[in-house]
Amino acid sequence: MLAAERGAASNTIAAYGRDLRSARAEIGDLLTADSVALARLAEAWSDLAPSSLARKASALRQFYGFLADEGLRSDDPSAALPRPRTRRPLPRLLGHGEIAALFARAEEDARAGEGEGARMLALIELLYGSGLRATELVSLPMAAVPRDAPFLMITGKGGQQRMVPISARAGAALARWLALRPGGGRWVFPSPRGGHLTRVRLFQLLRDLALRAGLDPEKVSPHVLRHAFATHLLEGGADLRVLQTLLGHADIATTQIYTHVDAARLVALVNSRHPLGSEAGRAAQNAAPEVDQAASQP
Repeated sequence: MLAAERGAASNTIAAYGRDLRSARAEIGDLLTADSVALARLAEAWSDLAPSSLARKASALRQFYGFLADEGLRSDDPSAALPRPRTRRPLPRLLGHGEIAALFARAEEDARAGEGEGARMLALIELLYGSGLRATELVSLPMAAVPRDAPFLMITGKGGQQRMVPISARAGAALARWLALRPGGGRWVFPSPRGGHLTRVRLFQLLRDLALRAGLDPEKVSPHVLRHAFATHLLEGGADLRVLQTLLGHADIATTQIYTHVDAARLVALVNSRHPLGSEAGRAAQNAAPEVDQAASQP
């Protein structure tokens, strides 16, 4: 159902499977579990972070909703599941200086003429320059890279496709890597063991690059570079709807988290563009009552 009707990504389906198996290990057969059994999960999962607890509870709620829809159960015991209050955390960020240091190290490695250096530069150019998700990047097929257009055709979460622009420098880095890439295979970033580069290996490569660039590797990940892409675009004046399209967010609410990250720029924008935010605007506003009063006198 998740795959066919909702178009859920394979990672989402795998996570739901793990959550359901974890619950079954705690309370037994989920098909026959009642509200008393589900209530015991609050104690079994008490050591989990609120976000993890919320995800597990959500998987079970959707599971029991599915059973009810299919007529496999006449009741829905999921009301007994814990409902942790979670606050969506702001994304970790890299400053412009940290991004520059990361790219300087990658460019130095690429100039050394080694294929791995060219590959790493292409990877971070697409993470930071186009805002790709880690899975979208490592599973990028050769067919998604057009020869004469500055766009990639990305298949994102739920099988949704979008066109993502490639900057001139990202295009140059990608072309350099493709010239050195081993021949054959369908993936832009193939793995020596067959298939494509894994998300785990991308994570490891990026942290190793951060260490050699003099950065704290704990601060750097593929998703952090995606956050930096979004935040720095917003700082440059990008529209939130455009950012939603580039990131492949189904819901604008997911994109709106970046308005909190970029609050200082938004305040500056109001102060500089709103009529009451400028000296001229305040002077005109203060003078308005005097003009009205003078006009009302005979």
